Amino acid sequence: MTVNSEELLQAVVAAAEDKKAHNVVALDLKGISLVADYFVICHGNSDTQVQAITTEIRKQAEARGTRVRGIEGADTCRWVLVDIGDVVVHVFHRDEREYYNIERLWSDAKVVELA
Repeated sequence: MTVNSEELLQAVVAAAEDKKAHNVVALDLKGISLVADYFVICHGNSDTQVQAITTEIRKQAEARGTRVRGIEGADTCRWVLVDIGDVVVHVFHRDEREYYNIERLWSDAKVVELA
C-alpha cells in the first residue's frame, strides 16, 4: 500500500494533533525545495510530549506502509526531525521552536490549510 504525499501529510498532522501538539503548521514546499513536498512544524511543552508526538508520527507513517527514512534529535527531545520522504516533520520543544523560528526561514512556502 502506497500513500501519496497529501495523504501522508494528513496522517502526520492527525498523529501530531492526537498527541496534543501545539501550533501545528504545514508548509507546501512543492516548487520551492527538492528536499520534500511538505514540512510539518509543531511543538510540545515537555520532553515527554515531544517524544510522544514523534513516536505517534512514526507509528502512523509505518501503519500506512511508508518507510521512515530517519529520526534525528530524539535523544534530547529539543528538536526532533522525522524524515518520511515527501513529508519532513519538525517536532520542537516550545523554547526551541521560538528560538529557531523555522517558519520564517521558509516564508516563501504556502501554508497548507489543515482540516
